Amino acid sequence: MRYVMLIYETPADFASRALTESEPYIAAWRAYHRALVAAGAYVAGAPLKAASTATTIRTKGGLRHVQDGPFAESKDQLGGIAIVDFESLDAALDWAARCPAAATGAVEVRPMDVSYLEIVARA
Repeated sequence: MRYVMLIYETPADFASRALTESEPYIAAWRAYHRALVAAGAYVAGAPLKAASTATTIRTKGGLRHVQDGPFAESKDQLGGIAIVDFESLDAALDWAARCPAAATGAVEVRPMDVSYLEIVARA
């Protein structure tokens, strides 16, 4: 089953991305990514730009409402996503616990609703 890992990082971890490749956080990410690929579980993913670059949109009564920034302010920010393929939620959670961001931020794991994608694709 495919899962999406929503990776929330602390401001300090997010800022460390701009540092050298020898930064321990970057090195931990490199090792984690290589392990996911070696396990055959990595499907896709990407880091995100800073939350300050986000734009949130809602429509109400047919009108578009645009808000600069993320939907909700919080200490941690959504730093990236990873799409992974595991045989069970337990396996996905084991890998999420190994994610470098889990030690200081959070990693949310959600199953993908591929049946919904199939319905939308037929439309």
